[in-house]
Amino acid sequence: MACKVQKRVSLRRRLHILRVLTNSNNNANRNSINKSTFLQIHKLKLALETLKREYENLIATRRDYISLLNNVNDNKDVKIEKIREGTFMVKVTCEKGGDKLVPILEAFEEMCVNVEEARVSCENGFSMEAIIVAEDENLDVIDVNEALLKAIGKQSGEKGSEELNNSSNL
Repeated sequence: MACKVQKRVSLRRRLHILRVLTNSNNNANRNSINKSTFLQIHKLKLALETLKREYENLIATRRDYISLLNNVNDNKDVKIEKIREGTFMVKVTCEKGGDKLVPILEAFEEMCVNVEEARVSCENGFSMEAIIVAEDENLDVIDVNEALLKAIGKQSGEKGSEELNNSSNL
């Protein structure tokens, strides 16, 4: 007998909790409390699915944004400032991939310049800042710029010729 009373008290307690959680009125019977509980659960599931869709859309937007940023940085950029006679500050930025440092250093060697200080990064594409000193005082900013663009262009030129050869073989 006490077991039935405990079950009834436990059931009433659970119904009261459900009534409070679903904002049902106090005179509601079990069926209406159950229906409102299931309705509340269904609404929560729909809200969760909406949040998941919004999250996936945000992730896709973020991925597109990052790819756009990477495409913006694809341009080759060479900036050269003349510090004093025969000394230049060189800044090179271009897309990631390929061997860029070696051709640039070879171009420096061909121009007969010494690299006093250099910083190289490959984190968001290739970037290099260097202070170079020319052995020949007649070296001009335009000459350095052309040599570096030619050195960077060698890499993209090789890739283009490979793609051309591959497409002609098809």
